Amino acid sequence: MFRGDILKKEYEHISIIANSIGAYFAMHTLQNCNIEKALLISPILDMERLILDMMQWANVTEKELWEKKEILTDFGETLSWKYLKFVRENPIKWDIPTEILYAGQDNLTSHKTVDAFMESHNANLTVMENGEHWFHTEEQVAFLDKWIKNVI
Repeated sequence: MFRGDILKKEYEHISIIANSIGAYFAMHTLQNCNIEKALLISPILDMERLILDMMQWANVTEKELWEKKEILTDFGETLSWKYLKFVRENPIKWDIPTEILYAGQDNLTSHKTVDAFMESHNANLTVMENGEHWFHTEEQVAFLDKWIKNVI
């Protein structure tokens, strides 16, 4: 288990920067740590919703997933009953001041999911309307760079 108190002994100030699924894992792992600020880029904010969406894309029911335990999708992801169960049994409680950079064309996290997160968390949102989940074009990387400089 991660011990944030060990980091606090070594460092006076702790912030995190995380991207995509790394944001989900950072929030899960660090939710009880004394983090001053989080910068999340294209974050997966609701892993259960993403898994359920992927199940729908793959035309897989919960019963099928429960029976088979793992199902490889046509789009290269493996759906896992054990993982869905873990996500449901381990909700994240996130009270860290957070800056989010969201891409308006994000195909993994919907506007609705971001809006729900924003309503219940101490977070500020910046949206790059023509951005994609993976900030990779010259324009997107420049936007990301400017955003990081502004929120730090």
